Amino acid sequence: MKFSSTDKYIATEDLRMAVNAAITLERPLLIKGEPGTGKTVLAEEIATSLGAELLEWNIKSTTKAQQGLYEYDAVARLRDSQLGDKSVHDIGHYIKRGKLWEAFRAKSRPVLLIDEIDKADIEFPNDLLHELDKMQFHVYETGETITARQRPIILITSNNEKDLPDAFLRRCFFHYIQFPDQETMQKIIDVHFPKIKPRLVSAALKRFYDLRAVPGLKKRPSTSELLDWLKLLMVEDIDPETLRQTDNKKLILPLHGALLKNEQDVHLFERLAFLTRWEG
Repeated sequence: MKFSSTDKYIATEDLRMAVNAAITLERPLLIKGEPGTGKTVLAEEIATSLGAELLEWNIKSTTKAQQGLYEYDAVARLRDSQLGDKSVHDIGHYIKRGKLWEAFRAKSRPVLLIDEIDKADIEFPNDLLHELDKMQFHVYETGETITARQRPIILITSNNEKDLPDAFLRRCFFHYIQFPDQETMQKIIDVHFPKIKPRLVSAALKRFYDLRAVPGLKKRPSTSELLDWLKLLMVEDIDPETLRQTDNKKLILPLHGALLKNEQDVHLFERLAFLTRWEG
């Protein structure tokens, strides 16, 4: 099984090598990178490229590792027993399968996305060590052991909000998605907007990368935000020359709300815009 770029996703050579190395080693692929660089979308494209089923486990601050295995609804069983429901004798009726269980029992090798693992408690990764190593877990309520039919392709994303345990990191193949250079970004834009005017792209990319280079930005705009901005520029039919303005009264980027996502960065940009002349 070899992953490659798809019609909707441009994967750099080092990213393709990382994905295929993780598949070969049968280890989880831990992906880090700036928000908006396509970490989550990568799982969808791996599944598309390989013709595999995609299972998504979106992690929240309250998510526990046990939920990825299964959950036993003892309250529902107690309620049914009080109501005299016959299903109360089938304990399996009250067990909800988690995403790992679904991945382990899939008929063909699936892609399992564990998205934003760093949102959970620090013990969350450690609680999954055995299951990711042995590819099996025990269901105490029924006494059965669930063993993977084949190792799923596991993609784990992190926004680097907190450090992950060393024991967990040792079990993963790691890759950091570098922010795309202008050549790669041009290819990404071509995939999403094949009919966009080259002059508009050229002017927009110049302003976009200049904006990312501004010191002091709290959140630099990402790839997804650039694509949103370009879509708006196309819909509003913005003249590329507008983006090249050097008139101090017109230095504020049109539709900059697609790129700047907090008031601190907007105020910073507005101050700099009237102090600095952008090159054409």
